[in-house]
Amino acid sequence: MTKTGRLKLTMGPIPYLWPGEKWRDFYYRIADSGHVDAVTLGEVVCSKRDHFTRPFLPEVVERLTRSGKSVALASLALVTQEREAQATRRLAAEAPLVEANDLSALRLLAGRPHLIGPFVNVYNGATARLLARQGATRLCLGPELPAASIAAITAGAPELDYELIGFGRLPLAISARCAHARAKGHSKDNCQFVCGEEPDGLDVDTLDGQPFLTVNGVQTMSRHCQVLLAELPSLPGMGITHLRLSPQDCDMVAVAALYADVRDGLVSAEEGIRQLAILYPHARFANGFLHGRPGMDWVAA
Repeated sequence: MTKTGRLKLTMGPIPYLWPGEKWRDFYYRIADSGHVDAVTLGEVVCSKRDHFTRPFLPEVVERLTRSGKSVALASLALVTQEREAQATRRLAAEAPLVEANDLSALRLLAGRPHLIGPFVNVYNGATARLLARQGATRLCLGPELPAASIAAITAGAPELDYELIGFGRLPLAISARCAHARAKGHSKDNCQFVCGEEPDGLDVDTLDGQPFLTVNGVQTMSRHCQVLLAELPSLPGMGITHLRLSPQDCDMVAVAALYADVRDGLVSAEEGIRQLAILYPHARFANGFLHGRPGMDWVAA
């Protein structure tokens, strides 16, 4: 895609623990959607979850590929154990296209075309150029960057394609400990996969009852849902070529169709936001980071 082309829509990895059949059927529906151009899938958050979806992975990849989607497999965001290191080495050796979400994967992928996920911190054009020289072709920028920083990074390494999370709860941090298990009286080693009880994450309030963050296993996420519908026309001018939709527990096929309609001028941003509130009624929307404000803020068009 050229920098002047139409903004492409991508579907990111499911960040939550969903039953394997639900996970499989989700991507089957995405395969049948004409609005999603590329898909990144795989377990990014917790390696203990991998066995829920691993049996369905080959058929999901085949179905997505057959439907014409570009497919990448994501690496784990935090590698702390030898079995996780082995899994990363195996992924790098066997997958045709990998999204690196941890620096340990970059060495394994050097010299081959690959993608960079939002867990790899890139804050300047020099870093982006280095990644491009090592084989990166597309970089999903971190969600906390304001528009000015995004434009500076993309201008510093224009040979890359750039992706930005345009929908979903934002990934903020990964920990070696599991706050989700701890909140339910379990240890990480004996978590009993309680994170699967909240298919959209466990909401966390402050001591005085104010909405704060969302916990998803070992991951900390934003409480609010990133919505960049009004900003779609300005993103190509910043150098963004791909917009990532992060799966939430709602009708993501309808979400993708809505983003495509707003992008193509078939629906106004205001109407798109109104319809999105119906599709995902329990979420509070935010877009503050892109506007240089606190991430939880909502900046009206």
